[in-house]
Amino acid sequence: MKPLGGVPWRAYLCLSASMALVGSYVGLSRWLVAVFPVFLLAWLRFALAAVAMLPWLKKPRDEAPLSRQDKHLLFWESMLGNVLFSVCMLGGVSLTSAVSAGVVMASMPAAVALLSWWWLGERPSLRIGGAIGLAVAGMAGLAWARHADPSQATSEPTWAAWVGHGLLLGAVLCEASYVVIGKRLSAALSPQRISALINLWGLLLITPLGLWQARQFGFGGITPTLWLLLIGYALAASVLTVWLWMKGLQQVPASRAGVFTVMLPIASATVGVLALDEPFTLAHALAMALSLAGLLMASWPPRAARA
Repeated sequence: MKPLGGVPWRAYLCLSASMALVGSYVGLSRWLVAVFPVFLLAWLRFALAAVAMLPWLKKPRDEAPLSRQDKHLLFWESMLGNVLFSVCMLGGVSLTSAVSAGVVMASMPAAVALLSWWWLGERPSLRIGGAIGLAVAGMAGLAWARHADPSQATSEPTWAAWVGHGLLLGAVLCEASYVVIGKRLSAALSPQRISALINLWGLLLITPLGLWQARQFGFGGITPTLWLLLIGYALAASVLTVWLWMKGLQQVPASRAGVFTVMLPIASATVGVLALDEPFTLAHALAMALSLAGLLMASWPPRAARA
């Protein structure tokens, strides 16, 4: 299907939905990290997703054999975007909060743009630069709203907050690398194959640490509701979000796709308000409006496409 008016709206929807799902499970994962150790949780996620994606591992007939470069890229895509991102994100959320995670990850559009410029040679246009600026300004406003509100003060020790935010910043760098590497992979492999292969690499990489924590974990105390939440987390994090993102990247430059990562902190903050009873103020609304304005600026068709 050709893009409508030269604009890949379906790709934009895929990118937005992917990051919204990531932001949602960033917030909801606080319930999981309160029960499961980080490495065990990551291992269970990859194992459950591997079962769901078994049919996607088979190479399509029209797909070329994996080159050596493709294999290296798949490894790093999984190491950075699956394993290290999950460990940094889950560890950071366990030491901070859902809203804090969203605020720190607001720097992701800028990080993606810089990496795309450096590695892919995608120099962002003035309009994309403005969209990135609006997205970052919006989430900076969300950060200000949080710290200006006494009810949002945390009781976490200072060292825990610093470590947590450092881990979240590491998650930003990992996710930005995931976007840029994914752009290279999406030119050679289908979204299904990429999703299945990087999840399999993630399972192999995290298994030793997951089994180490599983030996001392009491699985008998896990409720059916928590198991359902875990299954939903695994399918969202390893199957749906990866497939949607790779599908969108097939038609959108990485630097522009990076703007859509602003949906992550917006969704994370929304989960914090709706599910975790965090307050929502006018400052929060204005911050999200700025971020969405940046998203519209990045996705709005140029005059030539509208003509």
